[in-house]
Amino acid sequence: MGQNGPPPGFYLYCAAHADTLPALMMETAVALTIYHNPRCSKSRETLALLENKGVVPRVIEYLKTPPSQTELARILKALGCPAKDIVRKKEAADAKVDVEALTEAGLIAAMVSHPEIIERPIVVNGEKAAIGRPPERVLGIL
Repeated sequence: MGQNGPPPGFYLYCAAHADTLPALMMETAVALTIYHNPRCSKSRETLALLENKGVVPRVIEYLKTPPSQTELARILKALGCPAKDIVRKKEAADAKVDVEALTEAGLIAAMVSHPEIIERPIVVNGEKAAIGRPPERVLGIL
């Protein structure tokens, strides 16, 4: 693939031979990460949607492995929104996190300490990200 994209006919070839292309090639064609909660129906639906599109994302169960403050700041930049926009209000209240009283940095720290307050699922594709609510919303970053 050159600077101007794949050679002519590349996509037609791939479409015509999709059933015979090596699985590894299909899996590595798109490097996506999904911050996933398997107990959440929207998160499960988003993961299934990606897999049905032939995308095999890196799955991070963020309740078990929360993003670092640096990673969360990068995700927020990719989403193009402040931290308060991806806070689950009920869960924040349950965790005694006062969203309005915290600075951006303070809220990011609280989200890392209480990952259950982070909206889900979040799908990241390089410098782009989307929240899978509804699940089809993530298709815009593929």
